[in-house]
Amino acid sequence: MIIAFDFDGTLADSYYCIEEAFRRTLEKRYRWLPGKALWAKLLTKLVLFTERPAFGKHNKNSKPPFFLRTKFFEAWFEERAKLTRPIDNSPELLRKLKEAGHTVISFSAEDSIEGMKVRRLKEMGIYDLFDDVIVFGRYMTIAEAFQLVREKYGNDTFIWVDDKPWRFIGHGDGNTEYVWYYFPLTARFVEKKREMLALIPHLHVIRDLWSVLDVIERVKRERSS
Repeated sequence: MIIAFDFDGTLADSYYCIEEAFRRTLEKRYRWLPGKALWAKLLTKLVLFTERPAFGKHNKNSKPPFFLRTKFFEAWFEERAKLTRPIDNSPELLRKLKEAGHTVISFSAEDSIEGMKVRRLKEMGIYDLFDDVIVFGRYMTIAEAFQLVREKYGNDTFIWVDDKPWRFIGHGDGNTEYVWYYFPLTARFVEKKREMLALIPHLHVIRDLWSVLDVIERVKRERSS
């Protein structure tokens, strides 16, 4: 099987440290600035605002606003990467899946700084645990990224694990199983619009990452019967 994982909110918790990363970046780059703690809070609200879902509207490429592509935000991403922590011992899960013979892919959206997603995967020490790293958003749409997976790895069962299930809507194919990892910070958006989940076929909901193994076994049984 092809097992594809999102990064932020799925393999790694990079949300809890957003404000602290801003505080550290402001301390390093703008030591003269008064009220850095307040600025860190305001910038955190700005970033979390950009996390709002666009249900069923992930069919185009997108370029982040200019201010999110500055040297300041690059420095902030680097601080955020240092503070990011794995969810549910995700590196060990990736190793176990590879040992079982699965094709394991990082399948996630680009950050506002080009190439930053790869840099953050390397910072966390999991980049080399993937058979492939596919980043969509700027140069590839989700649909194009999915098609690339099919071209590279064939029509095997594709298990897509993401904490943002709105990305699933309208993407994938009949051999795709969608796994929503329930991460509280992003799940709050879904809770407000749970009817959208009905648009996602073959949907599995998990609350700990290792339950992916249960999903794999369930899918094997269902598809062999």
